[in-house]
Amino acid sequence: MFKSKKLSKFKMVRHGFFNRLGGVSKGIYKGLNCGLGSDDKIKDVRKNIEKVCQKIGCTKNNLILLDQIHSNKVHKISKIPKKKLKGDSLITNKKGIALGILTADCAPVFIYDPINNLICALHAGWKGAYKKIVSNTLKKFKSSGSNFKDLIVVIGPCIGKENYEVKNDFLNKFIKQERYNKKFFETKRNKIYFSLMDYIKEQLTKFGVKNIEIITKDTYLFSNNFFSARRSIKNKLNDYGRNISVIMIK
Repeated sequence: MFKSKKLSKFKMVRHGFFNRLGGVSKGIYKGLNCGLGSDDKIKDVRKNIEKVCQKIGCTKNNLILLDQIHSNKVHKISKIPKKKLKGDSLITNKKGIALGILTADCAPVFIYDPINNLICALHAGWKGAYKKIVSNTLKKFKSSGSNFKDLIVVIGPCIGKENYEVKNDFLNKFIKQERYNKKFFETKRNKIYFSLMDYIKEQLTKFGVKNIEIITKDTYLFSNNFFSARRSIKNKLNDYGRNISVIMIK
């Protein structure tokens, strides 16, 4: 589990970016697979999620996970929803409600407003980031009374630029959106690489968010012990586990 140096200063916030270490799953899911949508044994995934809840200090019934759809949809939570919500960002100011995000190369992002005691967990893959999930989340913070200069944002472990090779049509899609998006791409030996974390950071700074921490752990690298969709596909595996990231006001 990795923690944010910035968030760790606040005793009322519990959080963690979990990798695959410490779980009960076997085979290609070996370790702490928390992906209920994977083909892993459900009972093993549930045991893994329980282990995460114990670490964070919440009950399994108080951990909210989304049906993530690579969207720009944000939910502000005041109580535990009766059914799973569709979207990619969760915000709450309620104590004891843990917000969870599942990733396997996409970026998990935490936002904390210490003035209004608001927390957020959001899922930003390239599709969600392109569709402005970050911007929509910040707008929701503003409508809740937050000032952008007060926010603390942590971009968690995701695929690094060195391993995020993309095609020319991917590059063109981003340049068509904004010409300056070209700066998030690098061409080496006739291959194009994309920096997801820098793209996300830019969206934050455009809103005036200055207090940003990036946990530079590349999920693609096996040595970092994260599940990685891209690595699994490259190795011709038919599925992959999911990493979980959780934040809660205690």
